[in-house]
Amino acid sequence: MFLIIPFGVLSGYLSVAVAYLLSKGGLSVSAVASLIALGLTPHTIKFLWAPIADTTLTRKSWYVISCILCSIGIFATGVLPPLKSSLPLLGTIVLVSNVASTLLGMACESLMAYCTPETEKGRAGGWFQAGNLGGGGIGGGLGLWLAQKLPHPWMSGSALGALCLLCMLALLFLDESKAAHLQGTLLERLKFVAVDLWHVAKSRLGLLALILCFLPIGSGAASGLWSAVADDWRASASTVALVTGVGGGIVSAVGCLAGGWLCDHIDRKMAYTLYGVLQALSAVAMALSPRTEMTYIIYTTAYAFITGLTYAGFSAFVLEAMGMGAAATKYSVFASLSNTPIAYMTSVDGWAHGKWGPGGMLYAEAVSGTIGLVLFIGVMMVAARTAPGLEANT
Repeated sequence: MFLIIPFGVLSGYLSVAVAYLLSKGGLSVSAVASLIALGLTPHTIKFLWAPIADTTLTRKSWYVISCILCSIGIFATGVLPPLKSSLPLLGTIVLVSNVASTLLGMACESLMAYCTPETEKGRAGGWFQAGNLGGGGIGGGLGLWLAQKLPHPWMSGSALGALCLLCMLALLFLDESKAAHLQGTLLERLKFVAVDLWHVAKSRLGLLALILCFLPIGSGAASGLWSAVADDWRASASTVALVTGVGGGIVSAVGCLAGGWLCDHIDRKMAYTLYGVLQALSAVAMALSPRTEMTYIIYTTAYAFITGLTYAGFSAFVLEAMGMGAAATKYSVFASLSNTPIAYMTSVDGWAHGKWGPGGMLYAEAVSGTIGLVLFIGVMMVAARTAPGLEANT
């Protein structure tokens, strides 16, 4: 949980604090959504460089390097003024720092895969995502609060960057396992990674997990736009900081723990589909409710809890499907592909808001999620009939 916090802080700082300040600086919701989508881009293709993390330095070494780069990126983002003229440089910083955060995530994911027994994959996924989403709450809520209260803009980024660096202390309590894919020549290591990845892809659970990655089920994409659309519900800056920042992060973390626990007690695929249904229903309920600050507080909080459920469900399912081996590469393939619907749904939500307003944004999210659920259930039914004997790679 502690090791993945910087990953969440970077994301939350951009999607909540920076997004809110940019919207107040005169940028449109569409422009803010495009910047957030740019930050998600490295996470959709990080599988391309994941073998580097599996075949070169140790997990701890990659963690230290990437954590330092993430901290520098947060600081640099906080230094820039929230103006339209800052967008080109801001976009570059966002892109580079998010590439670094992918490597940080790979280090954590590999450690998690090797240190977690099969019966506790759900709990591991829950704690992992609790740190991720909790870090998002810290980066968003605390970052926005500090940006408003401190006398100089660079101070908020500095404080969050220093907090991320402190997370490296958790490495002192870990005994890094010796992995098979770090043995032999570089060519042999790459071959091991390729073969291991293929074994997962051809298994029934692995194939289902890959398909799930592309579907807009439980993406939680609206979370990235709550601060940008706060004016539609007449929510104040302090409310935004609380419910989409620290408060939302805590609620999401609780959702992660609950979702992870449930995944260890029922079928993990079905748990994930259940969480997706709940998220779609929450979006519809918010669209039908009055546009008031209290509505904003209630439904963004509920959405945060359900997003925690879905994130934990996804991690538990993937950990079950991929086994160990070249863990950084395998988890990165699933995790990077799973960011595809988050990226395109963020753009879809921003477009729908511009065309139909806040209600249209929420309905677009709910309809998209429902279509994804129907498709996934259909694929599960077909897979159960045609490949009942295939098992996950272990």
